[in-house]
Amino acid sequence: MAEADTEDAARPWPPPAGAYAEERGLFQLLQNMLEELLIHKPDDPIEFMINHLKQNNDDAPRICVLGPPASGKTTVAMWLCKHFNAIRVSQETLLFKEALTQTEEAKAYKERNQKIPNALWANLIRERLSNVDCIKQGWILEGFPENQEQAWLLQSSGIFPRHVVMLYAPDTVLIERSGGKRLDPLTQEVFHTTFDWPSDPLVQQRLVKPEDLSEQEVSKKLLEYHRNFPEIFHVYQKVLKSINADQPSVDVLSQVCCGQLLKEAVADNTKLGELVKPYIDSGCPVPDNLVLKLLTERLSALDCLSKGWVLSGFPRDVEQGEQLQKAQINPNRVFFFNLPYESIMERLSQRRTDPVTGERYHSTIKPAPTPEIQARLRQNPKDEEENIEKRLNIYYSNVKALEDFYQDAFYVNADQDPYVIFEFIESCIIKPLPCKKH
Repeated sequence: MAEADTEDAARPWPPPAGAYAEERGLFQLLQNMLEELLIHKPDDPIEFMINHLKQNNDDAPRICVLGPPASGKTTVAMWLCKHFNAIRVSQETLLFKEALTQTEEAKAYKERNQKIPNALWANLIRERLSNVDCIKQGWILEGFPENQEQAWLLQSSGIFPRHVVMLYAPDTVLIERSGGKRLDPLTQEVFHTTFDWPSDPLVQQRLVKPEDLSEQEVSKKLLEYHRNFPEIFHVYQKVLKSINADQPSVDVLSQVCCGQLLKEAVADNTKLGELVKPYIDSGCPVPDNLVLKLLTERLSALDCLSKGWVLSGFPRDVEQGEQLQKAQINPNRVFFFNLPYESIMERLSQRRTDPVTGERYHSTIKPAPTPEIQARLRQNPKDEEENIEKRLNIYYSNVKALEDFYQDAFYVNADQDPYVIFEFIESCIIKPLPCKKH
């Protein structure tokens, strides 16, 4: 009997149960409640969990934005606060905008040019994050923790960020950027001559250059950051996301393929493959009912049930989307890639293939390495401009209705570095689904 129970426990959840749990945030809820139980170890766990459900907002963001000096932590933190309607917490807000129990003690250290102890910073942060606005709206913690001890102190206080954004850039870039920093002595807000100049003339007039922004001081801070970073990375590695800050701020802030599946079915000589083969050989579209049968069969396999799946290029229209829905094939994330018409044409029309080696090249992105190879390259007829245009017209005629069908979809700017695109998609996958009110 025990052996049978073990086998049952090892089986994956049925897809409808998993979808229901994720749509309603049950996995995240259980994780959050377990964290709180382990931290507080209450005598009455049931009563504690009931109070937790009544008081806390587990959907609220809890994000740390870290990085070296001049990496853009403030810009990112403020953008996140605006996007999530969350509360920004930083050195500036803790020392100059809050009336906390130990604020004056911390400011005294600052005025004496002494380093504020880690325990004092942790106490300030704990008190601020326990306020009702941070509990209900969530928080963006900018620049904390700075070292491993601060991270441990925050954890011992029950402060666990769900996401840690780690910005990085070459030291030479950061030193150059730091020269443009300006400080508002009245509010202690930080601005930048190039990236974040205030619109208010009165604020512009009173800005001053911080005293600790000499190249020597910045180099010293960078050295300290690099010394502490590996320890922080170790603490938060499961929730940490690194982003290259040496790019425009808009970029910082911004697969089971159906075609492959059809080819595999033909290659494996399955019954469905025999039905699909004439369409593949003639270059005609495979009927939706055959594609759907293949998808249903493939996505019902154990690996897809236990590990999940990525469906690329399907559905192509609302009818196909509705058929997926009827077949109980419901994606929990949908991404639409957006790309300007000119970029699409450039990417596709300049593709070439070497008939000898099968290697693919591109006139701009990946030119042939020798004149000999260049002379024998061939273009696939589907990459001719008139054929690209036909495919685009079909896509444009269907995409608006498909976007309306998947109202919770994410939109990706595909006209940028692939690594930036991947990081954006990864962040959307890691982030829990929005909780729907019932």
